[in-house]
Amino acid sequence: MAIVRPFRAHRPPVTEVARVASPPYDVISTAEARALAEGNPASFLHVSRPEIDLPVGTDDHADAVYEKGAENLAALVAAGALAQDAEPHLYLYAQTMGAHRQVGVVGCASVAEYVSDGIKKHEKTRADKEDDRTRHIDALGAHDEPVFLTYRATPAIDALVAEATKARPVYDFTTADGVGHTLWVLGRAASDALESLFADVAALYVADGHHRSAAAARVHADRKGDGGEHDVFLAVVFPHDQMQILSYNRVVRDRDGRGEAALLARLRDALDLDPVAREAAAPTEPRTFGVYLGGQWYRARVRPGSFDAKDPVASLDCSICQDQILGPIFGVADPRRDKHVDFVGGIRGAAELERRVSSGEFTLAVHLFPTQIGELFSVSDAGLLMPPKSTWFEPKLRSGLFVHTF
Repeated sequence: MAIVRPFRAHRPPVTEVARVASPPYDVISTAEARALAEGNPASFLHVSRPEIDLPVGTDDHADAVYEKGAENLAALVAAGALAQDAEPHLYLYAQTMGAHRQVGVVGCASVAEYVSDGIKKHEKTRADKEDDRTRHIDALGAHDEPVFLTYRATPAIDALVAEATKARPVYDFTTADGVGHTLWVLGRAASDALESLFADVAALYVADGHHRSAAAARVHADRKGDGGEHDVFLAVVFPHDQMQILSYNRVVRDRDGRGEAALLARLRDALDLDPVAREAAAPTEPRTFGVYLGGQWYRARVRPGSFDAKDPVASLDCSICQDQILGPIFGVADPRRDKHVDFVGGIRGAAELERRVSSGEFTLAVHLFPTQIGELFSVSDAGLLMPPKSTWFEPKLRSGLFVHTF
């Protein structure tokens, strides 16, 4: 059973939506957020990145930052940049990125299901990030940015969503990155029907937002019994066959200062390497990597029998990269904490990997084949965890289109 509950969203009026909508907090830096929000008091970045309204250099985790976020959310409501719907609804949120289109159901997911693993996870949270999101949500008294959930698609939900999206949307705009955003508010009958259909879905899966969902559970535990609607958290739920996962690539610095020839020799001990042009850097199948070293791209092929094909975690390309390149060759034992490795979202392409190496900041780049949604399900269903930075979902959910207060 999956709970996807209607709620009374705080939303921007149509005339303000393009000014309010903003990138999610965790894909931009404080400096980028400050620049994007400059001259726009309606930007939701004032809520999701409230440090931009405090002096430069303010500690991101200072009490004043969380207090400012709550103050800014109240100011947006007072100014009419966000207004609460009179009745609870489910909503449909479509995103169009080039030829790719995905339509998700916006509603509230259950904290109890998250805690009991009815909502399955695939990532280990970091204590510092979980603490930050807990303080942020608690200070706001709201879930301001949705968790990205997925489920195995069902024909009945697909059919209802397809019919509902024939109606005229309440929002339909395109952001500067070229992504289209469209929102429908469902009536009572459609909301009730969708809620009922989700009750027959066996499980939901966290695609993106592990720290937000974990923080929601902590806030609920802390506030339990006060009557607030914090037994649920804000989510957008997409069918699995509409997911677009890009590669999450790696750049690594050689702490031993070895030359290109020495590193190539180590790589060839583990992998089959052939030089390729940049146009062929992105792998087109699993168990192959694009490797950039010394101004040259190589196609690296994983040797059969060099990994456990029956293990859903060990057989992931990102795990093989760690086990055969980052660990044994570069000494990266804990990629979550090792400062000699960094992660680059696939949206940035091979050129960004070249730039990070050519600048001298890093020694080698690895372009991975994207993790597949079936692999995410297999790992989650087994109760296991993926390595850090295994998936990069695109397009990202826009913030400020709907807020759940409690």
